[in-house]
Amino acid sequence: MDNETSISSGYVPHYLLRGDPFASKLSPEADIVAAFYILVIGILSATGNGYVIYMTTKRKTKLKPPEIMTLNLAIFDFGISVTGKPFFIVSSFSHRWLFGWQGCQYYGWAGFFFGCGSLITMTIVSFDRYLKICHLSYGAWLKRHHAFLSVVFTWIYASFWATMPVVGWGNYAPEPFGTSCTLDWWLAQASVSGQSFVMCMLIFCLVLPTLIIIFSYVMIIIKVKTSAKEVSHFDTRNKNNHQLEMKLTKVAMLICAGFLIAWIPYAVVSVVSAFGEPDSVPIPLSVVPTLLAKSSAMYNPIIYQVIDCKKKFGKMICFQGWSKRRHHKSSRYVLVCKSWVVRMILIRFYSISATLKHRAANDVPAEI
Repeated sequence: MDNETSISSGYVPHYLLRGDPFASKLSPEADIVAAFYILVIGILSATGNGYVIYMTTKRKTKLKPPEIMTLNLAIFDFGISVTGKPFFIVSSFSHRWLFGWQGCQYYGWAGFFFGCGSLITMTIVSFDRYLKICHLSYGAWLKRHHAFLSVVFTWIYASFWATMPVVGWGNYAPEPFGTSCTLDWWLAQASVSGQSFVMCMLIFCLVLPTLIIIFSYVMIIIKVKTSAKEVSHFDTRNKNNHQLEMKLTKVAMLICAGFLIAWIPYAVVSVVSAFGEPDSVPIPLSVVPTLLAKSSAMYNPIIYQVIDCKKKFGKMICFQGWSKRRHHKSSRYVLVCKSWVVRMILIRFYSISATLKHRAANDVPAEI
């Protein structure tokens, strides 16, 4: 939305209420703390997700569907780390946004595109978990070609919604604190078009995916609680498959929970700002959900690493137990062999003694 059109219609954008829209409204000390925080988050996120991408692409011809979706999620998280965070860090250290309106549009687009892509990827993963756990006969879902189609759909979906504000439906604008840009949630107070833009963004890029994720995992929890007896009747192979699916489900649940915990406070603050009174959310308070949301890309590599360590630790324990059992079996074998040899020697000794006695009895002189 053009600034002059907004002012002529009686609506003054929030970023024009306090003079320079790109001047920081925080103290220099607060900006420095925020910059260092995002610097650490950005390094950890880029390193962790870059490592996941590198290790996954080394096996690109052998990737299974869950690994393809994991790679897609890591790409989105890596993208949001390297395309957006440097702009925020430099601006926070400088105590103002340095990249003008064009940079604001780019920063807002990149943040929304990669954030939306991450959420849609997790939505597809959670729905796949629901089908695998709650509908055991539905074994054809998310083969390799399904996974690639899901990846294509995710990129198209995120690109569509992120580009709408660029082509005129909605807008990207500075955050109230000045050193970052985001969707212009405040357009809901400007016109019907602004209200439709905000509502569609909330419904299709937050509420609907979140409801699908919650529905999927609630149904999984219910199914797990009610199917213990059913699983106990499976053969060994089906039990192992079911246990593997449950482990994948737990990982996906942790990833989705981390993402939602990071983004829901930001969404709540955005909705209050969009439909509430001006300054209904104090500027210092609005920074905290923003910083929390920007940390969401860091969680997933940590979850992967923790799960991987558990797997390695479990394998190590199993190997140690197997070695002990093997050593125990070999010890028993040695003891059995030794006792068998001793027994054979004794039997042989007794048989030789009996033979000698028999011969001695036969060799006794007749007169005796």
